[in-house]
Amino acid sequence: MNIKYLLPLFVAAMMAACSDDDSAPTQVQEPVSNGSSSSADILLPPELSSSDMGQVDGLSSSAPATSSAATGEVLDENGKLLVLDSTYEYIFYGGELTGKEQFLYGRFEAKMKMAAISGTVSSMFLNYDNSYKLGEEPWNEIDIEVLGKDQTKWQSNIITREADPAIKGTTTSEAIHEYGFDATQEFHLYAIVWTPEYVAWEIDSVEVRRDTLGMAHGTHADADQVKFLTEKQSLRFNLWASKTPSWTGKFTGVGLPIEQQIDYVRVYSYDEPTKGFSLLWQDDFDGDALNPDRWSRGNWTMELVEYQISNVKVSDGMARIILNYEKTR
Repeated sequence: MNIKYLLPLFVAAMMAACSDDDSAPTQVQEPVSNGSSSSADILLPPELSSSDMGQVDGLSSSAPATSSAATGEVLDENGKLLVLDSTYEYIFYGGELTGKEQFLYGRFEAKMKMAAISGTVSSMFLNYDNSYKLGEEPWNEIDIEVLGKDQTKWQSNIITREADPAIKGTTTSEAIHEYGFDATQEFHLYAIVWTPEYVAWEIDSVEVRRDTLGMAHGTHADADQVKFLTEKQSLRFNLWASKTPSWTGKFTGVGLPIEQQIDYVRVYSYDEPTKGFSLLWQDDFDGDALNPDRWSRGNWTMELVEYQISNVKVSDGMARIILNYEKTR
């Protein structure tokens, strides 16, 4: 299924400010991998809806710009979108790189240059593939996310939900951390460490957060989130746009295209008796294609974008996840 949502954006010379949505961040449902498919590119998409978009916060238009009289678009000297054409509707495309292997505990590293404009999410995360089904399925997820409203900060999070059809919401434990640098300008090493006793997050081999057994978030049965992470999870990376401006900043598409770059990924197994880690594999993304035995690419709708398999590619020794757009009547 490949559903397109047309997102009309009416842009005048001076854009009117839109009010913020002050609700808590929506936890987006993730798709289940289609294990029966012979293709490395196809996953089953859930039905997700788009939402209204507002004006980009903090937009600077001081860079030299060029305009096309035929379209009314304004681009900067690097081809970044500064002003959208009000006579067109826009479709926005993102991408997800989804690991096929399932893990119960381990160490997961990626050297990445993240991507960010207002309204976007650039991430590395672990996810139980059936989480999105809710109902009698639990939710297990561990996140590293760079949010578009400030690329000098990032969010760590665990998302859980007990397998009870009466419970619709999830338990989350978001924390915002200062990088001390702009995550979109250089490559840095990101790591998630998951064991039965703790979950830890690292940036450039420095531990930034650790949640341990017994730490409670909320009052449900999944409040001890580390204890509740019992399902096997896949390793994923994605770049998309959120419908919650209070969380990520407001999204219009101004500043596109952008690109999250992954230099390499390393995965380590966890040995419970010794509490040590051993390297399972490293992917340097050599060549011009993904390893089809290891990776799939998403093709479903994720809030304000539609994932395209063509928006995840390999070149110059890197995996590249792209967020871009096209115009349509």
